Amino acid sequence: MPEIRQSMATKEWVIIATERAKRPKDFISKKNSEASIPESDAKCPFCPGNEKLAPPATFEIMDGENWITRVVPNKFPALSPEGERKRKYDGIHRYMTGVGNHEVIIESRLHNRFISVMKKDEVLNIVKAYKNRYTELAKDERIEHIIIFKNHGAAAGTSLIHPHSQVVALPLVPQAIRSRLNTAMRYLDDNGTCVFCDMSVMEQKEKERIVYENDDFIAFCPYASLGPFHIWILPKRHMAQFSEINEPEMTSLADSLKIVLTKLSIGLNNPDYNLVVKCNPTDYIKSDFFHWYIAIVPRLTKTAGFELGTGMFINVSLPEENAEFLRSINI
Repeated sequence: MPEIRQSMATKEWVIIATERAKRPKDFISKKNSEASIPESDAKCPFCPGNEKLAPPATFEIMDGENWITRVVPNKFPALSPEGERKRKYDGIHRYMTGVGNHEVIIESRLHNRFISVMKKDEVLNIVKAYKNRYTELAKDERIEHIIIFKNHGAAAGTSLIHPHSQVVALPLVPQAIRSRLNTAMRYLDDNGTCVFCDMSVMEQKEKERIVYENDDFIAFCPYASLGPFHIWILPKRHMAQFSEINEPEMTSLADSLKIVLTKLSIGLNNPDYNLVVKCNPTDYIKSDFFHWYIAIVPRLTKTAGFELGTGMFINVSLPEENAEFLRSINI
């Protein structure tokens, strides 16, 4: 019989459609391998030698005279760094000025150097860039929320092949974030503990949904996964803000990202995916009820009318089987 599971962190309900569940191997991608992508592209604005095709860098990690990880403003930003943050009301119409920041993190000099084939110190450079941009952008008093994300593959919404992430600094807190914060606050009021810390402890105890674990992070397929191979990477130490991550934890996070994304790439033949760093609003400097985590969502199924009409997801796979499949992959 199908199960309807609820996430203790978000209160979202998910249908686990066991009667039409697919086996993990049924989700292996049939797209072309990354091996067919060249190391450089003369037309790519992110490749070395083409720096003039992109705006000037806001942050760089250097190896001698060469950059190895580079951050630039998005050439076609969703928000503008210039101007005041103003809210305006006109009857039923409410709007605000579109101030904020939109940057691109160029993860590697090589056009085909994806995280799954990087060395761990290369992934660490990406983590360092994440922290630097989060910390610097949060200093802007106009900014209320920062989202760091990565689109990998056409189904995930990427428009440029060169490996990159994006950072968007918003002048408001989105409603979906507010809802998640409120759920976490209620959990703290009811239980006296952080729901994410409790999830970490529970997953470490039950073990069946763990994909990978090290001293500082646990990667697992959530009990109420929204879709096949949905993965969270959760810090074991309670941290309200991503900017709180220290040097050893950055190394551990790089290790976790490398291992998890390599397992996904090997096991499912380089699937398209979205990666999102889920954070507190910038003014929640210390928060007992919420701490940041990374969500990885492979684009293996499509949302349709049911999801749009109800806000619920139907997952045609078992999180426990997905985690077991990924654990079995040796790298």
